[in-house]
Amino acid sequence: MSFYITTPIYYVNAQPHLGHAYTTIACDVMARHMRQRGEDVFFLTGTDEHGEPVADAAHALGLEPKELADRNAERFKALMPRLSASNDFFIRTSDAEHEAKVQEILQRVYNNGHVYKGLYEGWYCPKCADFKVENEIAEGNRCPIHEIPLERQQEENWFFRLSTFQEPLERLYAERPDFVMPSHHFNEARSFISQGLQDVSLSRAHLKWGVQVPWDPSHVFYVWFDALLNYYTALTYARPGEDLVPRFWPATYHVIGKDILKFHTVYWPAMLMAAGLPVPEHVFVHGFLLGADGRKMSKSLGNVLDPFEVMEALGTDALRFYLMRDVPFGGDGAVGMQAVRSRYDTELANEYGNLASRTIAMIRRYRDGVIPTAGTDPELTAEFDGLAGEVARLLDRAEPTQALEAIWLRVRRLNRYVEERAPWQLAKDPSQSNALDQTLASLAEGVRVISITLHPYIPASVEKLLAAIGAPELDYAGAGFAEHGSGASVDALEPLFPKPV
Repeated sequence: MSFYITTPIYYVNAQPHLGHAYTTIACDVMARHMRQRGEDVFFLTGTDEHGEPVADAAHALGLEPKELADRNAERFKALMPRLSASNDFFIRTSDAEHEAKVQEILQRVYNNGHVYKGLYEGWYCPKCADFKVENEIAEGNRCPIHEIPLERQQEENWFFRLSTFQEPLERLYAERPDFVMPSHHFNEARSFISQGLQDVSLSRAHLKWGVQVPWDPSHVFYVWFDALLNYYTALTYARPGEDLVPRFWPATYHVIGKDILKFHTVYWPAMLMAAGLPVPEHVFVHGFLLGADGRKMSKSLGNVLDPFEVMEALGTDALRFYLMRDVPFGGDGAVGMQAVRSRYDTELANEYGNLASRTIAMIRRYRDGVIPTAGTDPELTAEFDGLAGEVARLLDRAEPTQALEAIWLRVRRLNRYVEERAPWQLAKDPSQSNALDQTLASLAEGVRVISITLHPYIPASVEKLLAAIGAPELDYAGAGFAEHGSGASVDALEPLFPKPV
């Protein structure tokens, strides 16, 4: 079974920030989990390099757009391994292969009769690269996302007959209630469609930084139509000489921020229909990360949590864990360095890291470093029964925060188990040798199972821990709670989450 997941492609008009890390990490968690389950996975990310926002940012710096794109694309590409992202390909929309495939697909849309020439006039946000309809304009004739005045623009463009797809989109939403997730964003997208769709600009005449329109070389494609097609075009050249479209299309999940909902839930499926291509299975829309002031994080507002600062201070796994733990995926939530440190200290260090260290230390002290092969505690077995299935069901629905909570309930259960069984007391009484064997075997098995399910979230830490308990296998089939201890030797383990200096 195939699983194809994408991040939105990131604008190169600025450097990477926390929002880019957030979406990338969420997609990576799901991709890693699916690989553990043996699925055929493709995980795509990349950069969106054309359009007015990029051209304007470049000219403000005295650069040509391609220079700025090359500079910042490398920064985004370097971010991926820094985040421990396991993406299979990094697309740049300035790739010649992408541009050629965009022209081919949109020529097909043109040939199918879904394009015409006309005059466009409307209120335009240069940062969104979007003309706003009446209900998208904030008080004071401003962009509701960027809070800047809108510009009145008029030009001759090629238009996409979006209105033609009113009924097909309504039918899609009626037949596929999980096409857009979560449900409140499904309702938002359906409401936009129900208000009546207007044809939209497909090209720009005054702009030169973009993909040339093949039937009218004096125009370039409006950036959104170029950018959206990346999810499809990447599959045609990610592996030289191999077309991955039959293997992975349609995409399983496009994961996006809510500020680009309209493009992905209305324009995108309509464009695919116009080209005669299948629409994706799901578009998952996550919320905004907010600063302490309750506003969307923005460098211009000065309320940004710097992901690089977090990684330098506490490590990449700490950032990955925090972003998936603190804000329920799909909703808005405030984030800050104090909250990162709190999660790190109380949960990663004290609850998970300390559990692992104590378990290994007791096995080394009381059983010469070998996990007993005694039967595990039936009570714990029952409490762990179904964990792997529960986590899989939640991640199938793109709910990484809820899946992490299910895992963490078992982390806390194992910590209570240590206190209930008090192995240090059992070790003092030779008649309790069997009870001590069962306790240590159960703790080691619980740590192993938890760690397999945690691997997508904190991969580096989990790999160290599983190696230390002689159980490096990450296959999800092994995430059931065994009836007996493994008998493996354990090694000393440095603290997984040391106290920051």
